[in-house]
Amino acid sequence: MSVAVLYVTRPYKDVLTRASFATAYPALLLLSLTLLIGPWNLMMGRRVLVSDDWRRDVGIWAGSLTVLHVVVGQNVHLRGRPWLYYVYDSHARGPHGLRHDLFGFNNFTGLIGVLILLLLFVTSNDWSLRRLGTPGWKQLQRTNYVCFALSAAHAVGYQVMEKQKTGFVVTVALCISATCVLQGTGYVLRRRHDRMHASGRATQSVS
Repeated sequence: MSVAVLYVTRPYKDVLTRASFATAYPALLLLSLTLLIGPWNLMMGRRVLVSDDWRRDVGIWAGSLTVLHVVVGQNVHLRGRPWLYYVYDSHARGPHGLRHDLFGFNNFTGLIGVLILLLLFVTSNDWSLRRLGTPGWKQLQRTNYVCFALSAAHAVGYQVMEKQKTGFVVTVALCISATCVLQGTGYVLRRRHDRMHASGRATQSVS
């Protein structure tokens, strides 16, 4: 629904720009949500499962929208020349090689982020969990933190480059800040739980 609303309300004349914009913000929101579910369950005193079906479904939607956004986005700024998102035009005056400007930074962070997300996407299933084992699977899933950091950098970079309106800047800021705050809270709660568990085991050993 949010994708459709953004698509029909944008003032852009072409389909690609509308589609790129309409998929960007919902994808970031869903990616944030995948990192908010665990800490929220901890705060509510609920059991945090190794593999949560709801979180998995949200992750699949986040991955699908992100991939769609990246595929469409490769054709927005430089129609028909997607490689120039990552390297300078060798036939133009100025720098050559890999892009090291803000545009290049935005695109490299987005590309690396979506590659990590694809890895998470294809391993978000019971077969991968059984194959890798719980510790290995969880370690792989934790790369979602790196994916989110890269996606956040990508989003902030484009806010700056495109001088987006305040509402969209606030949306990005809220996604990033809420994720950081709840993840920090979840970390504190997990450490507290681990200390209490270790203390309880130590008491049982003494007795």
